Amino acid sequence: MLDEKKESLRDKVRHFIDTVAIPLEHPALEKNVAQLDAACRQLRAQATIAGIYGPQLPREWGGLGLSWIECAEVFEEAGRGMLGPLALNCAPPDQPNMLTLLHLGTEEQKQAYLGPLTRGEKRACFAMTEPAPGAGSDPNMLQTKATRSTNGWLINGHKKFISGGVAADFAIVPAKTNEGVTLFIVPTNTPGYRVTRDIATVTGYQIGGHAEILLDNCHVPDSAVLGQIGMGMKHIQLRLEPARLSHCMRFIGRARRALEIAQDYVQTRDAFGNRLSDLQQIQAMIADSHIDLHASRLMTRECATLMDQHTSVKNESAMTKIFVSEAVGRVADRCVQMMGALGVSDDTVVSCIWREARPFRIYDGANELHRAFLARRILQSSTTP
Repeated sequence: MLDEKKESLRDKVRHFIDTVAIPLEHPALEKNVAQLDAACRQLRAQATIAGIYGPQLPREWGGLGLSWIECAEVFEEAGRGMLGPLALNCAPPDQPNMLTLLHLGTEEQKQAYLGPLTRGEKRACFAMTEPAPGAGSDPNMLQTKATRSTNGWLINGHKKFISGGVAADFAIVPAKTNEGVTLFIVPTNTPGYRVTRDIATVTGYQIGGHAEILLDNCHVPDSAVLGQIGMGMKHIQLRLEPARLSHCMRFIGRARRALEIAQDYVQTRDAFGNRLSDLQQIQAMIADSHIDLHASRLMTRECATLMDQHTSVKNESAMTKIFVSEAVGRVADRCVQMMGALGVSDDTVVSCIWREARPFRIYDGANELHRAFLARRILQSSTTP
């Protein structure tokens, strides 16, 4: 349960989303990187004035300093708007990028990179995914290499489907070194760093699109190493578990918005002499969707509570990501079905939410992979049901 102060914050976020962020939504904005950047600058200034900016950020970095369980409420409210998480600067990829820099960055790196991210002055991407046979759901297949050179490192590699990579100011790049995988901060104006295209996908409102990137003898200094040399795989896990949970929080808000719209529709639309809402098949879809959202919230908030207690959530975050990604997909699909042709049109945001929900089963590791690793850990540790 939230105290009165946190309830007030949640209500302020809800009011902001309904009155400021949602009115800016438009299909023409969905995949226009430049216009999205401009909209974000406008919304972030307004969110700062409203006192709701940076809910997950520590106060010393201009945020609200919320716990994970408190973020669960706020992120869900923000997620109801397609621009909401961007407005509050709690959207991927920069939300986990900021977390990574906060935990691993030197003081110089924090001032140069974390500060501008927290203030919304710069954008970054996490350049992990590669074309086959490179890293995807299996980070151990990483092909990008970094070799020592005079006064630093030379990085060579090919990255693909990098969220936020178009017009980003810097990238966090995992690369193989002789000592093991290492994270590097690479400014995008580094010679040899080139975005070749923005890859078209089904999703919208992704700030910075999905970039394909070539790194050809990119030279970075020793000070570009983020964290410890050779500890990149461990560092990557530092961001992935919170990122998965944050996705769940936001997508619950997305699915809730779709259901709100679908419920209003079936209560006003007549067919065959009856309201759609009077049909038992429609009623079953409404009930099942509420069940899915309720269960998703419970799993997400339990995982958030464990994270606040600094307890390992490797299993819990995997289970939550699997369940929530599939549950919100079911909810969005039912909403489309209830609304018929209107549900697959751009006349409402439901079709956008439906399209966006599908890749969630792939983000941050495909669900099939999470199931396999989860089962192995359960069997190896003889975990009881």
